Amino acid sequence: MKRKILVLGGAHVDRRGRISGDTAPGSSNPGNWFEEAGGGGFNAARNLARLGFDVTMISPRGGDPTGEMVTEAAYAAGINDHPFVFLDRKTPSYTAILERDGNLVIALADMDLYRLFVPRRLAIRWVRDAFAATDLILFDANLPEDTITAIVARANSLGKPVAAIAISPAKVVKLKPSAGGIDYLFLNEAEAAALAGQRPENAAEWASLLGDIGLKGGIVTRGQRELIAFTGGGAIALQPPSIETVADVTGAGDSLAAGVLSAIMQGLPLEEAVRHGAAAAAVTVQSPLAVSENLTPELLRDTLALVPAARILH
Repeated sequence: MKRKILVLGGAHVDRRGRISGDTAPGSSNPGNWFEEAGGGGFNAARNLARLGFDVTMISPRGGDPTGEMVTEAAYAAGINDHPFVFLDRKTPSYTAILERDGNLVIALADMDLYRLFVPRRLAIRWVRDAFAATDLILFDANLPEDTITAIVARANSLGKPVAAIAISPAKVVKLKPSAGGIDYLFLNEAEAAALAGQRPENAAEWASLLGDIGLKGGIVTRGQRELIAFTGGGAIALQPPSIETVADVTGAGDSLAAGVLSAIMQGLPLEEAVRHGAAAAAVTVQSPLAVSENLTPELLRDTLALVPAARILH
């Protein structure tokens, strides 16, 4: 029987413009435009479904063609899609401008609808049933702070493991009041600095800094430098594999979260789980899509050969 994962958070449209030549700030740049369904929670949910999990997604959505695009993407991914649809509102969107090599120049997030996912919606019968039936709960920081607090409290009361995706430095701070109830937080260094209120001189100190605010465990990505991961049992570092051809970095962190959680759900230790996450991210950045259509459990196992062993920090 498939393990069940409940995901609450961002499911919207991602629009990405890629500059064709050298980036000229403050000027018109030739390039091309692409759009697809996205969102931190939704990207992770689709990756987890591709890796063989029974995934349920709960997210606000507008009654517009963009919302229909998200619905179709959820159906295609095999996700149990349960949106809160607001017919008179527009579906949230994320618009990014990328350099020719795929690195982000600037982005704009129009996410006002997510504030309508208020805590009382968690009291709806089918939502309560979804919490009770799942094996793990994953949410992202697109949601309001009081809703995040309520999600973590509900999960903790049911004894369910909790994971979260930071989304951005501006949004990750919403997790601070409930940090003590989060088992695994996925974030980059900028988000970690916003959450901890400082940036260490030695990256290995991320474990103690984030632990000091009550976080049970976390994975701090650092681009192509060693990522840092920790739980109550200790901390490790892992060098991501070198990828010759990077098509697009969008969704890499979300796929890393999915890879790590898929391994944890299989009972693997953190040092192996982060290798699975790095492998999933490596598959994703080679695709022009935020969720690689090639990702399968078999390809993930094959890609693990590119990922070195984790280094124990303490």
